Amino acid sequence: MIKNVIKAALLCAVMGYTQESMAQSVANYANTQIQQIIKQGKIGSIIKLDGFLRTDFPKIGFTQRVMPGPQFIISDDPEYIRVPEAIALQEDVVPGAVRLYVYNVNGVKEPQKITRKITAVIKNTGKEVMSIRMLKYSSQKPSTNYFEIGKKGLEDYFSSIVQNDVRKVQPGEVIAIDEQLEKNVVGYDELVHGFYEFVVDQPAQISVLQTAPENSGPKAFANIKNIIPHSHGNAGRGLFGVSNYAVASKDTLDTKNGISQLIIADGNDDPWITGTIGADKAYARNAGNYGVLYNTKIKWKSTDGKGLALITWNSRSADNQWCGGMGLTMELFDNKGNKVVRQLPNNALITKAAPEAILVEIYKPDPTKAVQEINFTYSPPGASCLPTPLILVPVDLK
Repeated sequence: MIKNVIKAALLCAVMGYTQESMAQSVANYANTQIQQIIKQGKIGSIIKLDGFLRTDFPKIGFTQRVMPGPQFIISDDPEYIRVPEAIALQEDVVPGAVRLYVYNVNGVKEPQKITRKITAVIKNTGKEVMSIRMLKYSSQKPSTNYFEIGKKGLEDYFSSIVQNDVRKVQPGEVIAIDEQLEKNVVGYDELVHGFYEFVVDQPAQISVLQTAPENSGPKAFANIKNIIPHSHGNAGRGLFGVSNYAVASKDTLDTKNGISQLIIADGNDDPWITGTIGADKAYARNAGNYGVLYNTKIKWKSTDGKGLALITWNSRSADNQWCGGMGLTMELFDNKGNKVVRQLPNNALITKAAPEAILVEIYKPDPTKAVQEINFTYSPPGASCLPTPLILVPVDLK
């Protein structure tokens, strides 16, 4: 595309255009080329937009409110559990809904690398029999491919419909939250990734621990006394009161006004959620808002007849060695409320850097409606650097 833009500029110069008119002509030509590439792209796949992607597109103003949601626990401090037998997280919850995000790695390498089990257990700390009812279940096979696990974990969570999964726990009894974690053997540097939502009707204590593969989680819990101190590293760990956000555009976008982008989960315009760690209620921060769901609605209209393409890209690729790739999963709704869960990109594991972008969706203008709405659920993608800009590009679909 760059060669074509140069040709356009030379042609303008030969024809005697002014510098201002030449710049406008080149911009129009480039815009046309970008639109063509977007229109010819496959939904969910990587497209290449030479010379187009940048971080300073105009931001979409948005309102954000906390939605009712479960108590939220994340286990990612330490991410790499270096101690063979230890508890990496322990939090008390009250009766009600709980979301648990397990993101831990077998990091034992001294005196040698060994296989481990990383599992999550729950103890009934109440005085009556406790029911634990699973609502959402996502559990991946341990792997060193963190991007694949992060994408698949969110896909399974969004798609999960759990029915008739109720277990009874006696007062003082400890059971495994996920029986699959009890079966996994975790090699060195392999990530254990679990994303769950469940309801309990008694006070309970939730622990994430590492032990030998032959030990059951509940039995190991009875014998392990050491809880790894928190370091405020990685995304963090702890108990948080915010788990769901409702995000809405402040104004109605108009396609005639050009490109705009929604920036959430950046730690600035959208601060990281805070909570507490452990029994002493130490300060906790989820640096990335990983595991938080953003129920997003953007109003738009088309006074020039164009549609809107939703794209994203890895805007952090040049920052450091950890930001070289990005992959995510989103839950998208059409104007009838029908849901599709889409791994992004769907034709590769990750997108690396500009000029690569992911074509998330194309929204067509409806001439019968003065205002339309884009509706999706976004959650910060595990293993990826943030933010992941959500860019809306007007496209002539005729």
